[in-house]
Amino acid sequence: MSAYKFRVLLDNEGSAEIFRDIIIDQKATFETFYESIKAAFSFKHEQMASFYVSNEDWDKGEEISIVDVNFDLDAEPVGLMSNLTLEDRVIDSSQKFILVHDFLNMWIFLVELQSFVDEDVSAPYVSLAMGNAPDEESREELNEFEDAYDFNENDEFGDSDDLEDDFDEDEFGEGYEQRDEYDY
Repeated sequence: MSAYKFRVLLDNEGSAEIFRDIIIDQKATFETFYESIKAAFSFKHEQMASFYVSNEDWDKGEEISIVDVNFDLDAEPVGLMSNLTLEDRVIDSSQKFILVHDFLNMWIFLVELQSFVDEDVSAPYVSLAMGNAPDEESREELNEFEDAYDFNENDEFGDSDDLEDDFDEDEFGEGYEQRDEYDY
């Protein structure tokens, strides 16, 4: 056994399954595996990403990150993709990982070991591809600011008429007037 065959399933909102079977050397780093997954799905952007060691119920376990983002000196150090090999974390014949690519758009890949392969693999390769991968740009970034403040392209903070509707001159006393433009 010198290689692994992983099935990498893209968790998507459509009904069609989109997955790639990737054959990769067991001594490859998680970083190499991550790059091969991106290539297999035609994702090109450099984004924050993490693998999570998982179990049969797809629960997130130990994090393996592309970069060290741990600023708490007392916290347990996070494993780095560049420092860990696949064989370091494959503990059984049905090992599972969850990969999160781009934490704003939350591309989630479910990764499951399918089999051990007795072949020398110099570079990871896709042995089976099913379904068309969506464009990496197809998901809108989550923007809580837009949702919270009804932000749209026509005006800065929602319907500008709302700003004028509740103005009451008597409430502010003499000398205050309503202005249609911001004149500071």
